Amino acid sequence: MENTEIIKTKKNQWMKKFIPIWSAQLFSLLGSSLVQFALVWYLTEKTGSATILTLATMMAIIPEILFAPIAGALVDRWNRRIVMIVSDGSTAFFTLILAVLFALGKVQTWHIFVVIFLRACGGIFQWPAMSASTALMVPEEHLSRVAGINQAIRGSLNIVAPPLGALLMSLLPFYQVISVDIVTALIAITPLFFIKIPQPVRVSADTRISLKNVFGDVLEGFRYMKAWPGLMILTAGAAFCNFVLAPCDTLLPLMVTRYFGKGVWELSLMQSALGIGIIIGGLVLGVWGGFKNRVVTSMLGVMGIGLGVFLVGIAPSSLFWMAVVGFAVCGFMNPIANGPQMAILQSRVPPEMQGRVMSFVTSFCMAMMPLGLLIATPIVEKTSISAWFWVSGILTILMGIVGLMLPQVVGLEAARSTTQDAVVSVE
Repeated sequence: MENTEIIKTKKNQWMKKFIPIWSAQLFSLLGSSLVQFALVWYLTEKTGSATILTLATMMAIIPEILFAPIAGALVDRWNRRIVMIVSDGSTAFFTLILAVLFALGKVQTWHIFVVIFLRACGGIFQWPAMSASTALMVPEEHLSRVAGINQAIRGSLNIVAPPLGALLMSLLPFYQVISVDIVTALIAITPLFFIKIPQPVRVSADTRISLKNVFGDVLEGFRYMKAWPGLMILTAGAAFCNFVLAPCDTLLPLMVTRYFGKGVWELSLMQSALGIGIIIGGLVLGVWGGFKNRVVTSMLGVMGIGLGVFLVGIAPSSLFWMAVVGFAVCGFMNPIANGPQMAILQSRVPPEMQGRVMSFVTSFCMAMMPLGLLIATPIVEKTSISAWFWVSGILTILMGIVGLMLPQVVGLEAARSTTQDAVVSVE
């Protein structure tokens, strides 16, 4: 195919473009993680309410549920580099608004909810754009390793962000703490002005952005997934895990304060333990690459996450260290579970479809989170927070076992094997 560039054949050049963009995006993740930690602790300290924390979480996931498929369709049509610039820039702008409200002493809880919602709207474009671009910039044989290393670095952010957030909150006014996200967003945007990102070649000649075309793209993405039973079952399993595990993440601050009787530093310790586990697990996956059948690697990781959550749930209130160990296990298994799944999507889904498919997967999985939160919140308020943890752990372990027993899941890659490298155009 003349006048085209097969990105994956240029194995000695891909890092020159990918690493600057990738590393800059990690700075943005650091800022976002710090702001998330600070806002969650602010709401925990001011309200001490599981309902408030649940509402804050729902504000973050509602855009994923309602708008992610449409965002994915637009990402597949738009220039992905511009999408990432606008997405990072918009989230920084919304953070600036919140920082001004804190500085003026006029912030209210509903302000925080609105900004969390708007930041999430920006995120639903950024993630599929970056993930789909990764598949075009990284050779397929390195996708699992890159996913593992990516998870490891993200884990290091989990180590740095909580104690850094706690330290900054003890030294600076709150508006200055969350303003860090503005600086890191600018760092993330800068390389995108100078490095071109490959664009997939669309099969359709109609490139107009119209309501009919966008919804047609959304429907096309759904049909693609429907024709791949293994992917549908895997997505349903991930959604179930989100259903049972989302409340554990949201209610962790109350688990630390109510059940263990600890404070912000202990909360940061648990999240740092999670981050340390993610780093080690990501590095292991980065070096190892996983089993040849990436689904087997992923399901073992899912079972490991369930084991870690179970340990947190059965830890006596006097054995806080046991919960820390449980979270470290969760962290270690997180890249093992998620890295191979991402590599499967990036290597088996055509580049021009990846924005839609990844957004569909995200939307479906996220849709289960508010349901889990709505069910868990009244139960936790009336019973025990720890009970939800150990029950969730058991159910997650069972989910991994079921995945290994289903031929459609274990044979997922073979059912949708790609025989040719992706051909893409360059701006």
